[in-house]
Amino acid sequence: MLTPGPITDQSWNSGAFAGLTVIRDSLKALTSHIHVKTPAEFEENFEQYGAQGYDLVFGHGFEFQDAAERVGPKFPKTVYITTSGNRVATNVSPMVFGLEEPAYLAGVLAGASTKSGVISTIGGTELPPVKSLFLAFVAGARSANPDVRVLSSYVGNWDDASAGREQALAQIQQGADFIFQNADAAGLGTFQAARESRGVYVFGANSNQNGVAPDVIVASVVIDLPGAFLSVAREVKEGRFASRVIRFGANSGIVKLVPNPQLAHLITPSVQGRLDSVQRLMDSGRIVPPRLNFIDTSRVTAK
Repeated sequence: MLTPGPITDQSWNSGAFAGLTVIRDSLKALTSHIHVKTPAEFEENFEQYGAQGYDLVFGHGFEFQDAAERVGPKFPKTVYITTSGNRVATNVSPMVFGLEEPAYLAGVLAGASTKSGVISTIGGTELPPVKSLFLAFVAGARSANPDVRVLSSYVGNWDDASAGREQALAQIQQGADFIFQNADAAGLGTFQAARESRGVYVFGANSNQNGVAPDVIVASVVIDLPGAFLSVAREVKEGRFASRVIRFGANSGIVKLVPNPQLAHLITPSVQGRLDSVQRLMDSGRIVPPRLNFIDTSRVTAK
């Protein structure tokens, strides 16, 4: 597995490493992990794993897509998975998570609960999956509060917690009292900023981060990365894997909004009723959160 950030981020990368550990323990598999930092390293390490005969290699992020497509044909017996990728090739498959539904719910919670009328988003970099998540969050917020003001910024990387803190403080100074961050290790700085302020709350992302800062994280938009990774690894081990867009939607049990029980008092009965109603409408298809369609079907080469 290749990750673009440290597995100590308690978010995107730590969740992936937990998935790798589950594969190792459940399937008695030989596993390896490398934290890579540049596109040149992406390709080099994909080739290294292919040459070593690994059956399955995860490139954990949209940014690994191009490197996987370049390397994949050289090692046809290796399955390459790009989490949040966007194209299918003969032995390259993107794994896509339908986080827009729990993100929409998070937006409803923020829009219905804000006291200042200002909420915000903070991302690591402007990747399509991140922009799609924020699009759904903002739509949910405006469904609950059409007049809500939304601030948005990107750190420019996924590792700088100090920069994440500074961006959050700047948004808080402009009135933001609910912040949806999706910035991995940089996002840890947003929790610190909220702790330094009064009446400001943050949403966790990718992993259940409620326990990371239980006094300020109101809920987490969660991917069960271990469950998703294990399901694919089982297919590969059993010889039944087929290249495709691997989708985990709201009904898969892999993605969900997990409220923080320690801050349950922030969710009033009326807000909870609204959340329950929106969930039912999404389940029935009457509400469909917006999403960016970043899957490129024009270059599908899988057979």
